[in-house]
Order: sequence, then C-alpha cells, then structure tokens
Amino acid sequence: MTTALHRLSPAADPVPGHFDRRLVAPMVLGAILNPINSSMIAVALVPIGSALGAEPAQTAWLVSGLYLATAIGQPVVGRLVDLYGARRLFLAGAVLVGVGGLVGALAPSIGVLVLSRVLLGLGTCAGYPAAMTLIRGEADRTGQESPATILTVLAVSTQTVAVIGPTLGGFLIGVGGWRATFTVNVPLALACLVLGALYLPRRAPDGAGRPGDALRAIDPLGIVLFVATLVTLLVFLTHLRADLWWLPVLSVAAGAGLTWWELRAPAPFLDLRLLGGNLPLLATYARSLLAAITSYALLYGFTQWLEEGRGLSPQIAGLVLLPVFAAGIVVSSITGRSPRIRGKLLAGALAQVALAVLLLFVDAQSALWFLLAVAVLAGIPQGLNNLANQNAVYHQADPARLGSSAGLMRTFFYLGAITASATNGIVFRDGAGTAGMHELALVMLAASVLFAVLTVADRSLRRVAA
Repeated sequence: MTTALHRLSPAADPVPGHFDRRLVAPMVLGAILNPINSSMIAVALVPIGSALGAEPAQTAWLVSGLYLATAIGQPVVGRLVDLYGARRLFLAGAVLVGVGGLVGALAPSIGVLVLSRVLLGLGTCAGYPAAMTLIRGEADRTGQESPATILTVLAVSTQTVAVIGPTLGGFLIGVGGWRATFTVNVPLALACLVLGALYLPRRAPDGAGRPGDALRAIDPLGIVLFVATLVTLLVFLTHLRADLWWLPVLSVAAGAGLTWWELRAPAPFLDLRLLGGNLPLLATYARSLLAAITSYALLYGFTQWLEEGRGLSPQIAGLVLLPVFAAGIVVSSITGRSPRIRGKLLAGALAQVALAVLLLFVDAQSALWFLLAVAVLAGIPQGLNNLANQNAVYHQADPARLGSSAGLMRTFFYLGAITASATNGIVFRDGAGTAGMHELALVMLAASVLFAVLTVADRSLRRVAA
C-alpha cells in the first residue's frame, strides 16, 4: 500500500530508463500558450476596434506587440532557462501570463490592451525553451538520446492549437465577449502553476542560482544590445515606410555593438564564437526563417486572396484553410517517430516549391476542389519542416545552451512571419487581387528554392539523427 501511494505521489522519483510522463502535461500546456494567443486574436480584432474606438492601424499592434515580445523574449528567457533551470522560468512565465490576461480583461483602452499582449508575449516565452530543456534533461537521465515521440507530441500539440485557436476565440467571444479571449489566460496560467509546481524537477544546472553571479551570468549589456537590434529591425519590417529609414541604421549600429561586446564578454548572452563554429545550427535557423516566410505568406496572403480575389465568404475561406492544418498534423504524426531529419526537410522543400508553382495558376475562376488540393499540399511542409527543424536544433545545439538555442530558433521563425506580413502589405497594396497573389507566389518560390538549396548543401543532416 505504501509503495502504491509513493508511486502516485507527485514527489515520487521517475522510473529509471523511462521518460517521466508526468512532465508531458506541463510541457505541452506551457508550449501551446503562445500559439493559442497568437491565433485567438485574429477573430477578436474587429470587436475590439468597435468596442474601444480603435482604428485598424491601432488594433494591428495587438498582433505585432505579441510577435515583437516573443521574438525578442524567446532567446532571453531561453538563456535564463539554461542558467537557472526550467522550473523557475516556467513558473515565472505562468505568473506573467496570468497577469497579462487579467490586464487585458480589465483594459480600459487600446494602449493598455497592447501592454497586455506584450506581457502575454513575454510570459509565453518560457514554455517552449523550458520544454526543450526538460526533454534534454530526461534524455540525459534515461540514456535515450532521441526521444522522438515526445518531440513529436510537442510539435503536433502546437500545430493543433493553431487550428482550434480561432474557433476557440470565436466561441469565447460568443459566450463572454472579446475580453474572454484575455480572461481565458488566467485559468490556463493557474493550471501551468499547479502542474509545474507538482511535476517539474527542482534540479537546476550546475552553478545556477547564485545571486551574486546573476548580473555576470545573464550578460545584461548583451541582452540590451540584442533587444535594441531586434526592436528597431522588427518595427521597420512591420511598417516598411521610407520615413523610418533611421530604424535599420540604428539596428545595424546596435548589431555592431552587440557583436563587439559578445566577442569580449566573459559570459556572453549570445556566444558568437560557439554559433560561428556551429554552421549546421545556423543553417537550421535560416531554414526556420525561410519556412516561416512561406508558411505565413500562405496563412495571411492566401486567406486574403480567397476572400477578395476569389470572392469566398470568410466562413468558406476558413474551411478551405482547414486541410492545411489537418494535413500538417497527420504528416507530423506519421513521420514523427522517424529520426531521418534530412529526408523530412527534402520532402518538405519539394512540397513548398510545388505549392508556390501551383499558386501561380490560381485565379478568380479556380475551382473549389483545386483550392482544397492547394491547401492539402500546403499542409505537407507544415508538418515536415517544423518538426524537422525542431529536432535538428535539439541535436545540433550545445546541451548547456539548449534553452537559448531553441528560443533563438523561434526568433528566426518570427522574423520570417513578420517578413511575410510585410510582403503581403506590399504585393496587396491595391487590394488582394490575383496579380498580387501571383507576386506573393514568386516570393514564396524564391524562399522555397533557398530552403531546398540549404537542405541539399547541409551534409551534416545525414549525421544529426545518428
């Protein structure tokens, strides 16, 4: 009886040689907080604008604010995970998500609502790096170097949330108004706090947590320069106006300062020497950026064209997009157990190229079956590339910096997403017509070809899973 109770206790030691399955729930819940907040807002922008008297240019910051906070915060929080362990940052992030949700639920103005989204973006930064670090720790403990099943669960769960996010947002708005899309973060944060406190291991990296070494360990100047570099670049990419020419100049200057300092810092935030000597990891970051350009160009641009260029209702356009996510989930589930990262990336690259070519032939008279076929094809690289890039980072990164390496991959991914959004604004400057869709397809084709070239040229991928 005592033994049985010990096994059921949250404090019970995990079984030697087996992944601690108690970690799965907090890992998945923490990792989906970001995609669920990214996707729910899509259906809330119009009612928020009506309720608070905000123009579309103002409500657009509800999207940009979270993207900016996430792109900047992921590697910073990831580095803190490396230094102080997953548990502390996971719990701190959950608290910040709860605060952000509460601020949004009570926000009296659009400015406060944008602040809420920034808080949510920063709070949700902890989930993914913490999950990757926990998986690495379990691999070291159990001796299972490639926990493919757990990595697949993580990838599929985030993709699934991208599917149900807008639907959940619409349901919440119908039940409690747009503020419910912010309020829902409070119970989600509480669930993360409870599960994290019960099941996340208390062990931390060697030498972590000494308050006297905190400033030296986290490299505050490096973080400030990194934030300055990214903020100026991302704000420029988000708006792309000639009168903002000074932003990329500041970004280059801050980037030069960051490089100079990080090559001299005793404990750099970004170990540029380590990164410079890890070309496979840099190639994975580049592939993540290129994959995001193609993925988000389709998500934003193809959706707009379906409504304006093809004349479908928003409801029908949403249904046409469902096969993208459904096919992605199926492909990830089927291929997740295979350790062959290069094969997945090659297949994903070919599917991206084929997708871009097909989009060159869509027009206002395209049959619905053809559009659905395009959506199914688009789901193949969604399922293959995201999973393969995630697994590649897991194998390629220095284990002592896995959290920051995983966070930096997400930064490159969001750079691609913001680039795609800016590109959509350029090609659809006169409306989302067929000519603009074809221009966007050419951009997607260029990104896909570069993705394929990087994959073929990267011979290290043959050895990654081995």
